[in-house]
Amino acid sequence: MAYDIIIIGSGPGGYVAAIRASQLGQKVAIVERESLGGICLNWGCIPTKALLKSAQVFEYINHAKDYGITVAEPTADFGGIVQRSRGVADGMSKGVAFLMKKNKIDVIEGVAKLTKDKKVEVTAKDGTKSTMEAKSIILATGARSRDLPNIKADGKKIIGYREAMVLPKQPKSMVVIGSGAIGSEFAYFYNAIGTKVTIVEFLPEILPREDEEVCKQMARSFKKQGMTIMTDSSVESVDTSGELCKVSVKTKKGVEVLECEIVLSAVGIAPNTENLGLEELGIKVEKGIVATDDFYRTNVGGIYAIGDIVKGPALAHVASAEGIICVENIAGLNPEPLDYGNIPSCTYCSPEVASVGMTEKQAKEAGYELKIGKFPFSASGKAKAAGAADGFVKLIFDAKYGELLGGHMVGAGVTELVAELVVARKLETTGHELIKAVHPHPTMSEAIMEAAAAAYGEVIHL
Repeated sequence: MAYDIIIIGSGPGGYVAAIRASQLGQKVAIVERESLGGICLNWGCIPTKALLKSAQVFEYINHAKDYGITVAEPTADFGGIVQRSRGVADGMSKGVAFLMKKNKIDVIEGVAKLTKDKKVEVTAKDGTKSTMEAKSIILATGARSRDLPNIKADGKKIIGYREAMVLPKQPKSMVVIGSGAIGSEFAYFYNAIGTKVTIVEFLPEILPREDEEVCKQMARSFKKQGMTIMTDSSVESVDTSGELCKVSVKTKKGVEVLECEIVLSAVGIAPNTENLGLEELGIKVEKGIVATDDFYRTNVGGIYAIGDIVKGPALAHVASAEGIICVENIAGLNPEPLDYGNIPSCTYCSPEVASVGMTEKQAKEAGYELKIGKFPFSASGKAKAAGAADGFVKLIFDAKYGELLGGHMVGAGVTELVAELVVARKLETTGHELIKAVHPHPTMSEAIMEAAAAAYGEVIHL
């Protein structure tokens, strides 16, 4: 079977690329070895947000008295929470199947491999093989949990994010290794529904990629929620021979042994670039990452790569943007290369974290003279009324030209606010323009206007 474009992998990079290619008149096939929507829809972004919502609802009920409401003592139905999450994921996957049909995209189930003559060989579940060819082939195979060399996941006591979503019963205690977005979200979820959670982070702060003030605020919030945080610490080994795991943690004070039912390893991801036939074709790969140009062309003509297997942040929205740029370039349009300096990052624990652009430290290291404005949600009428006064908005401007260099937020719903800053940076909006853009009252979004005003000594409500 001959196509214009064959895409290997149907995650948010692959399926979005397929739809955009179809819109541009290309004949498209997509090959998927597991479930349409990839990790994001089935085992990542979407089902985790469903779990987190259940945790937030449980927290709301537990704090109902704060809102003048009396309810009976609630209990978390762990099985019901997991079942709801899986139902949401299944519904989204079916939605992608509908979009494939609507856009006349052929979906081929099986494991794909590139052949030496630049065709795609697909092995179906029953072992039968078929070969397809296309003018262009896009690799969008995503990533999986990365194992620490000294701590191998067994899927039962030492688990990754997939197992964390469908555990047969709620553990009484858990050690989370790594405090990036995945580790922090699961730590929040399990802690909120009653599991005793300890986070172990190798670096000096949790959420180490965020601005330092954000890291410190999140550590305070997590500790207030009852979690134990161990930074500047590393897990040396895990003994799973007994009923409980014995976790040896190396700290500045020495080795401490923690006991828990489950160890969740959340130390990052590994790209799925094995067994794709890349070596046979001579496609350049560095430490598992496929080398590409700004339009996702590999060093082999007609072969492209997007998403978690190329350099850049391993985020669903990045993969989608890359997929669109890639197919628009293939179709002869003139897309603009992706600005990786203007990618929003979101963590959906409670309070939420969202950021875009440079941290204060990065901006100083880049040699900018800065104007920094910060507005706490404790001074926000909407946040106080909502009972969500934790957190702040912090904006970083270039003092010389007023350029918005970075925005960093902690608080309820801030993942919905960060897009304003992404658009502002895209349009090269200055600090004064943000101040003069009238924001509705009362809203959480006013904190952006107020933080900009604070940077220029014009803040009203502080």
